Amino acid sequence: MPRGIPLLKDELDIVIPTIRNLDFLEMWRPFFEPYHLIIVQDGDPSKTINVPDGFDYELYNRNDINRILGPKASCISFKDSACRCFGYMVSKKKYIFTIDDDCFVGKDPSGKPINALEQHIKNILSPSTPFFFNTLYDPFREGADFVRGYPFSLREGVPTAVSHGLWLNIPDYDAPTQLVKPRERNTRYVDMVLTIPKGTLFPMCGMNLAFDRHLIGPAMYFGLMGDGQPIGRYDDMWAGWCTKVICDHLNLGVKTGLPYIFHSKASNPFVNLKKEYKGIFWQEDIIPFFQAVTLPKECTTVQECYIELSKQVKEKLSKVDPYFDKLADAMVTWIEAWDELNPAGAAVANGKA
Repeated sequence: MPRGIPLLKDELDIVIPTIRNLDFLEMWRPFFEPYHLIIVQDGDPSKTINVPDGFDYELYNRNDINRILGPKASCISFKDSACRCFGYMVSKKKYIFTIDDDCFVGKDPSGKPINALEQHIKNILSPSTPFFFNTLYDPFREGADFVRGYPFSLREGVPTAVSHGLWLNIPDYDAPTQLVKPRERNTRYVDMVLTIPKGTLFPMCGMNLAFDRHLIGPAMYFGLMGDGQPIGRYDDMWAGWCTKVICDHLNLGVKTGLPYIFHSKASNPFVNLKKEYKGIFWQEDIIPFFQAVTLPKECTTVQECYIELSKQVKEKLSKVDPYFDKLADAMVTWIEAWDELNPAGAAVANGKA
C-alpha cells in the first residue's frame, strides 16, 4: 500500500462509548482522523457532547437507540460502557476498533508514539495459530517464523477474529486488587503478540480492542450491565468468554499483546467493588461453565452458536442467579436486533467471510 494511505480506511469504524466531551481525540488525531467514528453517548441524552472539529463521526444517544431498536433496545445496557456494543450493531464496516475515552497515546521504549490502530490492523490481517503453540509467539511478525518441530500442515493458520490490546500506566485490575495495590502502575512494555490457544479462556478488556465484525460481530454482545442490573464491569468479560468459545468452535483465532495504549485514570475501587461484587462470586461458576461448554456441529454461523449458548446459559447458569435467565433472553434479543439491522450479515457472519 502506498505510504500515507491509512490501512482499511473505508473498511473500519472506531467505536467510542462516552459520557463527556471527546477532547482526548486531539492526541489521537494523526491516527484516527482518516477513519469514521461511531460515538455511543451513555447517560443523559439531553447532554451535548462536543467532538473536536475535523472528525467524521455519527453520535447515538439513548433516545436514538430506543428509536432505532424499539422494544429490542432493552438488550442495550444503560449507564455503563457496555452500551458501546450498539455501535458494533449499527456499523456497516467489516472491522471495528473500540477504545475508551480515558485511553491516551502510549509511547514505546524508544519514546515513539504508538499507533495502536495500525498494530491492531496488522494483528487482524495476519493469521492466528490456535492449535499448536509457536515458542517465537506470532510467526507472522517481521523477524519471526515457525520454529523447528512446528507441523507444516498447521502453518497456514486460521483467520484472526479478535485483536486484544494492553495498557501502560493504570492496569486493568478488579476492585480488590486495586484496593491492595492502589499505586501500582504498569511500566512493562512487552514487545509480543501471541495467539491464545484453542480451549483457553482469557479476560477480555474492551478498552483497546479490535475485531472482524463479519467473522465474529454477533458474539460481541457486552451483556446486560449498569442501570437496573445487579452487576457491572463484566460486560467485556462476558463478550470475551462467549467470543472465545465460538471462535474455538468455528476455528477462528484471537490474538493478545501489542498494541499498548496509555490508560490515564484509575476508576474508583470502592465504586468498582459495588459493581463487581456479585461477579466476583459468580465468575467461579461462570468460568467452569464456559470451560465445559460444547456447541453442536450443526451450529455453523456465529448467530446459531450464540443462540445455542443462550440456551445453555439459561439451562446451567440460571440456578446461580435469576439474572442469568434475564441475560439469556437479552442474548436472543441482541441477535434478533443484529439481524434486523444487518440482514446481509446473517449470511456473511459464518466464520468464513
